[in-house]
Amino acid sequence: MDAYQALEQLIAGNRRYVSEKYAKADIGIKKRSELAQGQEPFAIILGCSDSRIPPEIVFDQGLGQLFVVRTAGQVVDAVVLGSIEYAVEHLDVRLIVVMGHQDCGAVKAALESSQGPWHIDSLIQSITPAVETAKNCAGELLPNAIKANIEQTVEKLQSASPLLKKAITTKGLQIVGAVQNISKGSVTLLI
Repeated sequence: MDAYQALEQLIAGNRRYVSEKYAKADIGIKKRSELAQGQEPFAIILGCSDSRIPPEIVFDQGLGQLFVVRTAGQVVDAVVLGSIEYAVEHLDVRLIVVMGHQDCGAVKAALESSQGPWHIDSLIQSITPAVETAKNCAGELLPNAIKANIEQTVEKLQSASPLLKKAITTKGLQIVGAVQNISKGSVTLLI
């Protein structure tokens, strides 16, 4: 499946989720047996760990359809990047969606302090550049910082990995940002 077909499938799934007209997710024993032989997800979702936004539900997808990587604030480190590279290289996935959400606690933490306790500090340090960018934008600081964080993560994925760069030019890999409205359930692409 190419990136555009994958994106259309995600958008259709999110419409079903928002309208509560869910497809019947294939999670039964037959599907589990098929997946024991291997996986063929059609999209990678790099999302926030927030319990309110599980990508498989938000996009109304069943087992084996999405390769999901989640961290607070959808922060990218070497392990996250390696996970994404694996899915692109070995599972032949052509779409990466970096999905943030309204009212993100990790972004709020970076807005409130330039440092955090223990390992939370690494999250704050990763998000701080987006906060600084958002301070120069018109409008509300939190939504602007959330959007800037998503956009900077997309840019990091496009530039930090030679493997992803090559896949963009040779395999048609697309990396897009998106933000979810938690109360409505809708996902808006940042294209």
